[in-house]
Parts: sequence; structure tokens; C-alpha cells
Amino acid sequence: MNSFQYPAGATPLDPDDMDGLEIKHITTRQELDRWEQDNINDALHWLGRRRNADILTESFVKTLHQKMLGKVWKWAGTFRKSGKNIGVDWMQISVNIHNLLGDVRFWIDHKTYEEDEIAVRLHHRLVLIHPFVDGNGRHARLMADILLQEVFHKEPFSWNIPGVDDSDKVRKKYLLALREADKNNYSALLAFVKR
Repeated sequence: MNSFQYPAGATPLDPDDMDGLEIKHITTRQELDRWEQDNINDALHWLGRRRNADILTESFVKTLHQKMLGKVWKWAGTFRKSGKNIGVDWMQISVNIHNLLGDVRFWIDHKTYEEDEIAVRLHHRLVLIHPFVDGNGRHARLMADILLQEVFHKEPFSWNIPGVDDSDKVRKKYLLALREADKNNYSALLAFVKR
């Protein structure tokens, strides 16, 4: 299982992470992707049934990740406890999440940015923090979409779908847009999410 082929820019899972696999018969990346997508579809169904509540809490951030991947990974919904090739120091995740959610509240209350940019900035910072072992990009995209739908009452972004997780060409554009956002230039990411 450790010989999975990962898309460009993806964080490989180490053996300790792999021990958290709930479905032991998975042997290929394609099987894992299918099981994870089925679990994400369940999370989308859960989102549609739940009462809208405050999404800008650490509890919601964790619960959403658990709903997205909890049938596949034991560690779903818990912040990572090790270093990765991306993200803040794992001991600073909770503080960084707290600061991010406070920033988003401030941006909303003071109309600091346009609504789409607030959602893009939320997404970018979640990816930058990289709070979970895996599924961070998918989780951050869904968080941005929930913010758009539940707080701003807008349609979700297209995220250049299909392809953000599968097509090398589309994924490369996405990663380049994230690198530009790292430099506080959000124009490429704003353009990417609306195509």
C-alpha cells in the first residue's frame, strides 16, 4: 500500500498514517480514492440534512473532516500529530486554526474583502496550515463552499472541476495559484475557482 502513486503536490502518507486505514482490503490508490469519494458523498448528504450552524469553530472544522473521511481513516477529524512536507508545526495547528477563524469572522463583520475573496482566503489558509494527515485540499475547498452557501448565500465555486485532484494540468494550475496566494496575491486563485 505504501507504493501509492500520489498526484503532484500531494502529501504522501507514512506507515503510521497508513495504520489508520479502516478498510484493510484497499490495495491501490484508485480503490482508496473511490472509498474516500463515497465517504465525501456521505458528508455532502449530511451537510444537506443538518441545520445551518456556526461553521467558524474548531469543532466544525474537525467534524467536517471526520464526516468526509471517517469511514476510511481512524484519524479523520483529528489534527495531525507529526510534521509533513507542508503545513505549520503540528503543535501550532489549533492556535493557527483559532486565528484563521477569528480572521474570517473579522473579514465578514468588517467587509474587509469581497465575499469570494474571503472564501478563497479561508481555503488558502486552511491548506497552508494543513491541519489533517490527509484530505486537506478537499476539506479546505468544501469549507470555502460552505462559507459561500451558508454565510454569503451564494453558489459554491466550480474549482475547475473536473480535474483539481485528477488532471495533472489542472492540478498544476491549482498549485501554482496556491503558491501565488502564499505571496499574498490571490488573483490567480480567484480566477481558478470560478472557471
